[in-house]
Amino acid sequence: MGWGSLCWRRVKPNAKPLWPAASLAALTGLNLLDYFDRQLLAAVLTPLKEEMKFSDGQLGSLQTAFMLGYFLTAPLFGYLGDRWPRRWLVAAGVAVWSLGTLLSGHAGVLGSLIFFRVLVGFGEASFGTISPGWIADLFSPARRNTAISIFYLAIPVGSALGYVVGSTLAAHYGWRSAFLWAGYPGLALAGLLFFLREPVRGATEPGAPVRGGGWRTYRNLLKFPRYVLVVAGYAAQTFALGGFALWAPTFLHRVHHMEFEAAGQFFGGTLVVTGLVATLTGGLAATAWQRRARAGYAWVLGLTALVAVPVAFAAFLLPDAAQARVALAAAMFLLFLPIGPINTLILETVPVGSRASAMAASIFSIHFFGDLWSPQLVGELSDRWGSLEPAVLILPVALAAAAGFWLILALKFQQLEPRGAA
Repeated sequence: MGWGSLCWRRVKPNAKPLWPAASLAALTGLNLLDYFDRQLLAAVLTPLKEEMKFSDGQLGSLQTAFMLGYFLTAPLFGYLGDRWPRRWLVAAGVAVWSLGTLLSGHAGVLGSLIFFRVLVGFGEASFGTISPGWIADLFSPARRNTAISIFYLAIPVGSALGYVVGSTLAAHYGWRSAFLWAGYPGLALAGLLFFLREPVRGATEPGAPVRGGGWRTYRNLLKFPRYVLVVAGYAAQTFALGGFALWAPTFLHRVHHMEFEAAGQFFGGTLVVTGLVATLTGGLAATAWQRRARAGYAWVLGLTALVAVPVAFAAFLLPDAAQARVALAAAMFLLFLPIGPINTLILETVPVGSRASAMAASIFSIHFFGDLWSPQLVGELSDRWGSLEPAVLILPVALAAAAGFWLILALKFQQLEPRGAA
């Protein structure tokens, strides 16, 4: 019996999970804090640039540093998440990212700030890789997409709080205060996970093989073409979303001359409203469509990305500030609409025992091919061209690529007959 077998037997829980709704609520709350900390940087770009004298390219490199810490460690946590106790791994991740956020407020030079952003990414990789599989083991396939969609409601709420609270604190108390106040709640809440009972892997799908396959699992994921298409489209969408999230408030400030604090609050407020409504609506609509047609989830992905392309172009090209804000809100709505079904498909297009690895490979891929480059690329193009306006136009082009991958995925699903095939 090898070490992998011993690890698996040692960590496999013996009891069924209690109160799935309570576990979902706790993990969703921590996911909200995850995205709150993640978006603080975008909220404080203007005062950070003024005090530290950074170029736009250097500001973009801070987001790149976070992504390096995030996606480079995701495969490690994917391997561990399919084999080791998940609540220990997730609790450690919450503590580490909170410490990185706290220390960011004490940074004095670019190098130290880059290091602390890498630390935030490292901690968030553990949580983001492992938590969705935990939720999948709490809910049956018929209820899973709705649960996953609720979990990802934290993205718009947490991100919006990051923009609104971060910009407000920065405007009144300086940009450092935003990081200092954000770091403490995570350190306090990491212990919350030890009150949750971890579900058995594959608990909601009896009879499914649940033992992890080790590092070769990552190579084997390429054998699932529908998984590959989901992730390819997700990478293109993430390229757009990463540049969009970092630069949209600054775009409103520079191009449409909104006050810095007002731009952050508008973007944050719009984000929470559109994100909440879109994520929940998209999750419920995709669940209903999937009950009638096995390509339901995939069609939601492909069609929303297709419609988002002209809307995103309009958000960056309309000269009227009010019209641009309306288009910006519409684009945000469309970007959040498929969040639930994207992640449900990542989990359901692979074997049960490979879910954490599949999520880790997705995280690695969408950031390596997506928002690892887009925030800094937009900043570099802005420096080169002397304006942010033409630089952001690369983002709708990426959405067109996402639509192409996902529409192919929908057609592949329609060709399948056995409903349970992966």
